[in-house]
Amino acid sequence: MNDCLRRLAGLLLALATLPAWAGGDPVSAFASQWLRQQYAAPGSRVVTQAAAIDPRLALADCRGMMVASLPPNLPPRPRMSVLVHCTTGSGWSIRVPVALQVFRDVLVTTRALQRGDGVQPGDVRAESRDITRLGYGYVDRLDQVAGRTLARPLPPGSVLTPSALGGRDLVRAGDRVAVVADIGGIEVRAGGVALGSGDNGARLRVRNESSGRVIDAMVRGPGEVLALP
Repeated sequence: MNDCLRRLAGLLLALATLPAWAGGDPVSAFASQWLRQQYAAPGSRVVTQAAAIDPRLALADCRGMMVASLPPNLPPRPRMSVLVHCTTGSGWSIRVPVALQVFRDVLVTTRALQRGDGVQPGDVRAESRDITRLGYGYVDRLDQVAGRTLARPLPPGSVLTPSALGGRDLVRAGDRVAVVADIGGIEVRAGGVALGSGDNGARLRVRNESSGRVIDAMVRGPGEVLALP
C-alpha cells in the first residue's frame, strides 16, 4: 500500500511540472511550436515556453485551423508576443506571451584585446549563447573579421559584436542615410542622419530628417539602415 501511495505521489508531481498547455491548451502549444519554427536554423537550439491561456476567455475550439504572426523585422527577444488567429467559425484573435531562447555559436574573446588590434583565430573561440539577449548583435564567423581592427578594447569573455569592429564602417556618425521601414509588407523609405557608426548588422540610432524623431536602426548596407520596431 505504501509503495502504491509513493507511486501515485510521484505521478501527481510529474503532472504538476508539465508545461501549462500540456493539459489541454492547444492555443499556447500552437504559439510555442510556431515561434520555435520561426527561429529554427542549422546549428541553433530554440527553446520556447508559452503562457497558459486564461480559461475564463472560453475560446472556441479551433484545432488545426489556427494561424500565427509577428510584426515584420522583429529581432528575437527573450519575451515575444505571438498573435494567434482562429480561421474557422466566427473566429477569434489573441496575443500569447512566449518566452524565447535561441542558442547559437558566437565568437567570444579568449584574452584582453586593445583598440586597434586585429582579431586573429587564437583571439576568439566559439561559445553557445542565447542571442535573444545579445541586443547589439554578434559575430559568428572568422571571415567576418578579416582585415578588421577593434574600435574599442574588449576584456576576455566578451561577445564580439559588429559595433566593436572598426576599419570598415558602412555607415558613419553624421552620414545621411536611407531609413527603410516595412509597414504591412510595404517598404517605405525616408531620409535620416546616423548618430553612430557601424558595419553591416550593427545597431545604431538615427534621426529622421523630417520629423526629428530618433529611432533604433540596423545597418543594412552602405548608407542604408533598417528601422527596428
